[in-house]
Amino acid sequence: MKKLLSLALIVLTTCFQARSDEGMWIPLFLGEFNEAQMQAMGMKITADDIYSVNHSSLKDAIVIFGGGCTGEVVSDQGLLLTNHHCGFRSIQKHSSIEHDYLTNGFWAKDKSEELTNPGLTVTFLIRMEEVTAIVLDSINTDMTEAERRMLINRHIKSIKEEATKDTHYKAVVKPFFLGNRYFLFVNEIFEDVRLVGAPPSNIGKFGGDTDNWMWPRHTGDFSIFRIYADKDNNPAKYSEDNVPYQPKKHLSISLDGINEGDFTFIFGYPGSTEEYIPSYAVDMTVNTINPIRISLRGKRLGVIKKYMNDSPEIRIQYAAKQAGISNGWKKWIGENRGIKRLHGIEKKEAFEKEFQKWSSLTENQKYNSLLSAFKETYDELYPLKKNLYYVVEGGLGIELIKYANSFSSLVNISNSKDVSQDKLDKTVKRLKKSTSSYFKDYQPEVDKEVFAVLFKTYYENVDKDEVPEEIQKQITKYKENFILFADEVFKKSMFASKDKIIDFLDNYKASQYKKIKKDPAYKIASAFIKQYKTNYYTKIAKLNSKLDSLMRIYMKAQMEMQPNKLFYPDANFTLRIAYGNVMGYNPADAVTYNYFTTLEGIMEKEDPDIYDYVVEDKLKDLYNNKDYGIYGNNGKMQVCFIANNHTTGGNSGSPVLDANGNLIGINFDRCWEGTMSDIMYDPDQSRNIMLDIRYCLFIIDKFAGAGHLVDEMTIVKSE
Repeated sequence: MKKLLSLALIVLTTCFQARSDEGMWIPLFLGEFNEAQMQAMGMKITADDIYSVNHSSLKDAIVIFGGGCTGEVVSDQGLLLTNHHCGFRSIQKHSSIEHDYLTNGFWAKDKSEELTNPGLTVTFLIRMEEVTAIVLDSINTDMTEAERRMLINRHIKSIKEEATKDTHYKAVVKPFFLGNRYFLFVNEIFEDVRLVGAPPSNIGKFGGDTDNWMWPRHTGDFSIFRIYADKDNNPAKYSEDNVPYQPKKHLSISLDGINEGDFTFIFGYPGSTEEYIPSYAVDMTVNTINPIRISLRGKRLGVIKKYMNDSPEIRIQYAAKQAGISNGWKKWIGENRGIKRLHGIEKKEAFEKEFQKWSSLTENQKYNSLLSAFKETYDELYPLKKNLYYVVEGGLGIELIKYANSFSSLVNISNSKDVSQDKLDKTVKRLKKSTSSYFKDYQPEVDKEVFAVLFKTYYENVDKDEVPEEIQKQITKYKENFILFADEVFKKSMFASKDKIIDFLDNYKASQYKKIKKDPAYKIASAFIKQYKTNYYTKIAKLNSKLDSLMRIYMKAQMEMQPNKLFYPDANFTLRIAYGNVMGYNPADAVTYNYFTTLEGIMEKEDPDIYDYVVEDKLKDLYNNKDYGIYGNNGKMQVCFIANNHTTGGNSGSPVLDANGNLIGINFDRCWEGTMSDIMYDPDQSRNIMLDIRYCLFIIDKFAGAGHLVDEMTIVKSE
């Protein structure tokens, strides 16, 4: 393993020519690859201050928040900051007409008022280690992909067991560089995480979907939680006896603010990027997958927004759903625009022409058939993906159908030869619990209209020989009148009524599984799932396995072809560093964007008739009186800022740190013109959007009157 790592270091260190703004770097190797450049750009701390296993470092204050965001610890009592949209579901779950925390915000006056969140976890990284040599031990080119994968999985299992032996830690091993290298991550997971504070949505989500992915931005996108532990400071399930967690490290917060050109770095968990894929993959995304997702999600949003605008109850119920649907919808629109503007497919094709020339050389002949193999595989994949996404975003985008399908486990258990009563009772209990949660945020009239709209779009676009027989029969029966089709399904299905489902489960016997199978919503769900398994799953899995093998080889070949390029690994939801500078940009001809926004911009956007642009009276008073306390700057209250740090999904909530490693902001978005950076980074347009930490503290202290939370934090300011 040492020999392999040393070779990689020699190759990569001798060719450190990557731009400072692009890349998501492994913190373990900052000292070898990045420290000198970061310090030349203005950083005043060391790589060891950022990541160390020998003493506390900045990495000990960074967490995975939930299942897809980042958070940071900001006090010695386990206080945690993340984005409002990361904490949104927890805030929404605690909200009701009587306690509308989405609209009014929530602020615990003391620890006794902090709200529990079952199922919410935070994850600290204890250490990471390269384990490539162990994982790939005995792997050879004569193996089939299945044999290769089986041996790798066996090695990974052994590595994880050894890493966590006699501890409460959890471990994961992840591939890097498309399976050419592997790293072990040992984690500590805390299960008692309580909601401490959240601004009203008119601050935390100001601008809503209209401003999402856009700059200039004026969103106070933060929420506050606290981590609890047992009396020994170890992870524990919720208990009244638990106490605030005492972290190894918490971040200091700087009130110095930011200036254009300042060095910044993001420390967090970017989710997924695909920087090294071939043109065929980009083409499929831009011209097949994204248009389907954009179309179907746009139609769902149109229906949901109409009902949300008409009903405060539905607005609360569907707030998290609408945000989730919209986030991807708008991102994919921007991604397609960006790739087309960059001529991304053409650039990939131009590179592939050069690659083909290189691979034709005698010493590179082993790579000569790679591109033709890619083309052949993607030609098979295109039609499968097209029909699959109409099923996933269309048929299974209907809540009723997705919910009905959740009863398949009960059908299977009830229909088994040896029905286990204990297993049956546990399944019924689980379904009762999920039913209560499901109907809390569900309105049949909304879903019925979504049903009609999505089914119509699905049927008009999917290959007709791919429409399941059961569904075709129903569509024919109602003469392609999808409104009538929806009316009848919702009228006859027990899955559209909480009372009917609860009554059914209260009196459930194994023999009643036939009633589930006869339900019209379940029959549609079963038809879609059968179609998915029969027509798509196996075929796509086989092709994806082939692509995994091709991409691993293609990644290795690209690195051999470009020995003077420093490659960073694609994001895979592991801890990374991205660094760059605070700067504006020019999104279009004669348009120049400044690098920060102010509270004045919120007042300019105010529109009391549009929910997303309502400005809180208290905030207006603070603005009119210029009552910014210690958080203002020259009579202004700065709100957000941008830089050219390379980020993606998962970086939401990541701390933005200055040259001294102090917290100066919270990352929450990218500008729309740069959303294609998951596939192709554009230094002129790719900007990450961050909440200025001073605005966050201003809202906590001056707006909410929760200064006791600021008192917990370590605040620093230059003289």
